[in-house]
Amino acid sequence: MSRILDIHYCRPTYSLMFFTCKLHNFSGNYLHFKKQRAPKSSLQAFSSEMGLERCLLSHKVKEDDGNVYDMLPHVRYLREFQTDELVGKVVMVRFDSNVLLVEKQDQQAKLFDSAVLTIKYLHEAGAKVILVSSWSMKTNSKLLSADSVSAYLSSILQLSVVPMKSFLGYEQPTMQNSPTQSIFLLENLSQVKEDVANCSRFSEQLCAGVDIFINDAFSQSHKVLASTVGVTSFCYASVAGFQFEESLVQLKNAFGTKRNPYIAMVGGGNLIEKAAAVRFLVSSADGLVFVGNMAFQIMHALGLPVPRKLVETEAFTEATGIIQYANSRNIPILFPKDFWCVNVNDHLKEPKLVPVHGILEGWSPVALGPNSLDEITTLLTNSKKVVWIGPVKFDSSVQDSNGTSILVKLLRKLSQRSCDVTVVGNMACKAVRGESEVFSSCNIIENASVVWEFLKGRKLPGLVALDRGYPYTIDWHTIYDDPTRPLLVDIGSGNGLFLFEMARKRKDMNFLGLEMNGKLVKRCMETVHQSSLKNGYFIETNATSTFRSIVSGYPGELVIASIQCPNPDFNKPEHRWKMVQRSLIEAIKDRLSSNGKVFLQSDIEAVALRMKRQFLKYGNGVFTIDHQEEWLRENPFGVQSDWEQHVLRRGVPMYRLMLSKSVNL
Repeated sequence: MSRILDIHYCRPTYSLMFFTCKLHNFSGNYLHFKKQRAPKSSLQAFSSEMGLERCLLSHKVKEDDGNVYDMLPHVRYLREFQTDELVGKVVMVRFDSNVLLVEKQDQQAKLFDSAVLTIKYLHEAGAKVILVSSWSMKTNSKLLSADSVSAYLSSILQLSVVPMKSFLGYEQPTMQNSPTQSIFLLENLSQVKEDVANCSRFSEQLCAGVDIFINDAFSQSHKVLASTVGVTSFCYASVAGFQFEESLVQLKNAFGTKRNPYIAMVGGGNLIEKAAAVRFLVSSADGLVFVGNMAFQIMHALGLPVPRKLVETEAFTEATGIIQYANSRNIPILFPKDFWCVNVNDHLKEPKLVPVHGILEGWSPVALGPNSLDEITTLLTNSKKVVWIGPVKFDSSVQDSNGTSILVKLLRKLSQRSCDVTVVGNMACKAVRGESEVFSSCNIIENASVVWEFLKGRKLPGLVALDRGYPYTIDWHTIYDDPTRPLLVDIGSGNGLFLFEMARKRKDMNFLGLEMNGKLVKRCMETVHQSSLKNGYFIETNATSTFRSIVSGYPGELVIASIQCPNPDFNKPEHRWKMVQRSLIEAIKDRLSSNGKVFLQSDIEAVALRMKRQFLKYGNGVFTIDHQEEWLRENPFGVQSDWEQHVLRRGVPMYRLMLSKSVNL
């Protein structure tokens, strides 16, 4: 018998619309929650001083689900840049027009405040700031041209924002004949096809002359755009701005914190496209409430009568899988028990309140009924965490305003009782803001598209494209017997043979290996523990972007940095993750002690020459070559790395160079 019924002659299989396969968990309070164990850690609160004004931006994540954090790579943040690192740099900011330019602007909102802070922080630091974004009449009907947007931004920032002509033929915009303290705005990207196509040539021209790229448009991070992804290949540093970071923390707070009971309330439709995301919610929540068209797909999979027009025929298998998964975790699924329906052929007829199995042909559900709202209220009352994603919307283009209002008021009460509340999506967030008494503790994420992509387990391209940061605080006193000893850092330490021999040879120094290959680092650390070595240590990381944050906390002095035999393929100029980048060189320059040394070597002369030129170029006169001959004939440490030994056994020369940092700088 077909599971799709046009006329409801059959009575529903289940009289209660609260579905759970194990009824012993079903009580007068609807359910007994079982807490799920998850690894715990913390995202530390931080504060930063911004320019002349002392502004504090702090984020807190209480408990976290480690799986969520694994899905979100730790990237570099603008707050990690000291102001003296930004002086004179050309910095491009991809800002979010939906935050800064939206017509009905809440200038007290966290995201707005953070977006403004990004631009002001850069300006106060002495950077040359270029702004770029896309906007349309939908964003703000009064702001269409670059001239009008620049005037609007000038009023918000209280700084001069000057429009710049660009994009025609991708010519590089000019800053000449503009006030030196101005902030520059590029043309609107909304009609530029090359941006959506992530055109490499356009990306390169867009950021021509730019040193640092700041992504402050988290709402676009699920897209592959030239202005968020492509440009990162052509800037020496690509980091997250304050607004991007705030949005990322909101996402972690919504799905990384673990509090029970946790209920996920899912609205909207298109289950076939969102099934993976719903499964993720089933895996972490203690119960699901469907308040949109997806409810009918669950009902259809349970064998309940559903009007044909409300069924997504291809979603049956997915809905069945979701039910089975919920059953395996012993969590309930709640869907509406009754609806207000309207006659689609005669809008003058009064709406009817009908049970879920009584929706007649020619009638369409438009709002949740009172029994449905009562059941939802009962279920959510004792919750400690609620995530609401998607609108209360059925077979209509209009959101259920009455049901939405009741849910918003309920969530406000829960928030006042220390329940963690997150609201995701434009419609839901608009409803929250529309209440006369907005609850400030609510976690609001307007762009649902980013969240759905994240919940599906997909990587966010705009996030992945940014430089990696090191997420942990290092306890140097645990690592080394004496963390005040001079430090040698080997960048790309490989299997660690060089560092192990150096650590045995020089007990008066500490040695640190930074290596991207996790398997090699694991082996090295096993050797460290087995040998009880207390002056050697290894960290799995991309030192190109994390060197500064790791070494800056070391109590002693950095006296030597070494880069030995980097992979030649990774050091081609066009390679995104090439090791010897300007950001690494500047970090070494800044952290190295006076008279400190930099040791460079490779078995490929072109690679050695490139490293030499880059250090001399980006060292800004700080580094000098420490020897008369072009290349050192012998290894100055008397200790060879494994690759160096391999090369010399083949009779091939090594190209070695020692640089010194000037004592006067």
